[in-house]
Amino acid sequence: MSFERTRREILRAAAGAGLWLGLRPRDSAAQPPVQLSDEIEPLVRLIEETPRDRVIEAVAEHVRGGRAQYKDVLAALMLAGVRNVEPRPSVGFKFHAVLVVQSIHLASTAADPADRWLPVFWGIDYFKDSQRRDEQERGWTMSAVDESAVPAAAAARQAFVDSMDRWNEEGADAAVAALARKAEAADVWELFFRYGARDYRSIGHKAIDVANSHRVLGVIGWKHAEPILRSLAYALLMHEDGNPAERSAWPDQPWRRNQDLIDEVPADWQDGKEDPDAVTELLDALRDGSEDEAADKVVGLLRRGVGPQSIWDGLSLGAVELLVRQPGIIALHAVTTTNALHYAYRFAREDRTRQLLLLQNAAFLPMFRKTMYERGQVREFHLDALEPSAGEPEGKNLVDMIFAELGSDPLSAARKTLAYGQSETPWKPWIEQAQRLIIHKGTGAHDYKFGFAALEDQQYLSPHWRPYYAAASVFKLPGTSEPDNPLVERIGSVLGS
Repeated sequence: MSFERTRREILRAAAGAGLWLGLRPRDSAAQPPVQLSDEIEPLVRLIEETPRDRVIEAVAEHVRGGRAQYKDVLAALMLAGVRNVEPRPSVGFKFHAVLVVQSIHLASTAADPADRWLPVFWGIDYFKDSQRRDEQERGWTMSAVDESAVPAAAAARQAFVDSMDRWNEEGADAAVAALARKAEAADVWELFFRYGARDYRSIGHKAIDVANSHRVLGVIGWKHAEPILRSLAYALLMHEDGNPAERSAWPDQPWRRNQDLIDEVPADWQDGKEDPDAVTELLDALRDGSEDEAADKVVGLLRRGVGPQSIWDGLSLGAVELLVRQPGIIALHAVTTTNALHYAYRFAREDRTRQLLLLQNAAFLPMFRKTMYERGQVREFHLDALEPSAGEPEGKNLVDMIFAELGSDPLSAARKTLAYGQSETPWKPWIEQAQRLIIHKGTGAHDYKFGFAALEDQQYLSPHWRPYYAAASVFKLPGTSEPDNPLVERIGSVLGS
């Protein structure tokens, strides 16, 4: 994918010639920017070209006038992001304008009707800030695909695999365009599920990008796939220094080892039984073992007849336990990466893909732990040993106490959450309160990404472990004492809700 002038410069040059996006920029070596379908291009341009201080009002006018439905705005937000924000130098930072779209959708669908549009318009404002930062860095825009390099449909899959294995950006860009146009979506995603889990670079954002793109395209439709998949392939090929195919770098080592290790997984691995003791064994391995030892432990448990449910219980608990040990950005991404890999696991079709996702997730968690130690002190904490608080009120009164206490004493709020979950009270009031607070008080992409990843993964844990997971998650959930995001009030007033 080539680099070029900012979109604004291109539009100014095009306007001077009475033309639009098809005109080359003044640099004749640059390619014109990618063009979208006629049905979505005007709304994307509206988001791209309207100044940040007026964009919410401009899009709201389209919504109120019936010219844009929810899916249209979600699609335009995603496409504006992939066309204008580069996933470099890391698949994170300003690129969160893209990575957060799936969380925006989860928030919107979970919200009360009066709040449904708040996350979407928050995302539009967030995109405008990311667009500004991208222009300040080097003004990247996704270029039109090199049509002369696009392989025939029958050769596209192998061309994509070869290019990804060689870390060849130009070859992968042309091949993925052919896949988006001609291949079955499920076949394409099987490839991306694997490559998204290939390396630890960008602390899991590659896997997050895959899950984000898969979920959003499932909502807005495959007709928008080509630019989104091109952005995704480009993101997955981010690396430092020399070509990773020609060296043995730490972020790549688990993938190379696990390719062989999955041969030891028994054929009936999905028929295993749930085993709470196995969960605690895996937690011990994740706390103290290396990435190789963690993957070995998963294979050993599978060979012992332990089912995937208990493996995922252990991985999810291991990730969220890190958040208590060091409530910062690295542990947060251990949770969101585990969420993304578990999401891919649920949609993958092939045993080999699912097994690799399990082993890669197991290997990544000790790598997250090591990265945390490089950043500072990591406390000792065993989530499975957490004790619930005693003598608490029941129902909504306890929920109110939990979220009121988050800002001052998260450990006490965690113990109260454990007591709430173990009382067999329905989770719905606790979850709805968490969702509402994320929407009204969240200010950054990580508030949305972590919050809705944790709420989603909680439902996939075994009933015994669900309260423990929820208890640890409160260390990064917003509490009622935090101020509301001023943007929420502005959006509400603009929409007249």
